[in-house]
Order: sequence, then structure tokens, then C-alpha cells
Amino acid sequence: MYSSALMAFLHHVAAFTVVAALAVEVALFKPPLSLTQAQRLVRTDTIFGASAAILLAVGMLRVWYFEKGPAYYWHDAFFLIKFGAFLVAALISVYPTVTFLSWNRGLKAGVAPEIPAGRTRSVRMCLMLELTAILVILLCAALMARGFGYLQ
Repeated sequence: MYSSALMAFLHHVAAFTVVAALAVEVALFKPPLSLTQAQRLVRTDTIFGASAAILLAVGMLRVWYFEKGPAYYWHDAFFLIKFGAFLVAALISVYPTVTFLSWNRGLKAGVAPEIPAGRTRSVRMCLMLELTAILVILLCAALMARGFGYLQ
């Protein structure tokens, strides 16, 4: 019983960390970037990725071992949409991460990145799409919690 509550707690901490890190990325990504801003973006994106991985791992542990079991969740339309939105957001997040990681050599040399306008628009669009996916996830979580979406 306590282990289920602990897993729920870890799941929520990871989810809030994902949202907070993404919000920080949105706030920091305002080119032209200073060296400090770019370094913070790289660090924040690392936190974002690690917390998303923890969120996925803990979520899957909850599905398989700590809650109602996989037979229940894989028959819930809102769980499937929620899981799909998470996977889509994860795939979308690759582009900003690759962009941020491409700055590492310059950052180590003390040089702030110069980001072309097209790349800026693309990264910004990815961040906004990730935030949109989070809204979908939150809606689905609320509907799941109230018993909607179960396909018998």
C-alpha cells in the first residue's frame, strides 16, 4: 500500500519537474543568447530529459506493478492518448535537445551560440508543441481519474 503511494509521489514529482524545466526552457530561449543563458538552457534540458525518463519509468512501473495492472490501462482510451501524447512530446523534444547539445564545444570555449532565425523559430515551435502535449496529458489524466475512457 505504501509502495503504491510512494510510486504515485515519485510520478508526480517527475511530472512537475518536466513541466517546470520546460517552462524554464521557454523563458530562457530568447535569442540572442548570452553565454550564461545558453549554459542554463543546456543544464535545464538535461534536467528535463532526466525527469522525463524517470517519469516514463515510474509510470510504467505503476502500470505493471503498483496500480490496476496493464490489462486495465491498455483498455483505457484516455490512457492511450495520454501515453501517445507523452511519446510525441518526447520525439519533438529531440530537436531542441540536439540544438542545445550542438553548442557544447563553443560553450566550453566561452562562446555564446549564434542561432539562425529559422532554427530559433523551429526550436520555439517544438517547445510550444511540447507544452500543448502536456495540456493533452493533463486533460486525459483528469478524465482517467474519473473513470472515463475505459473500453470494455
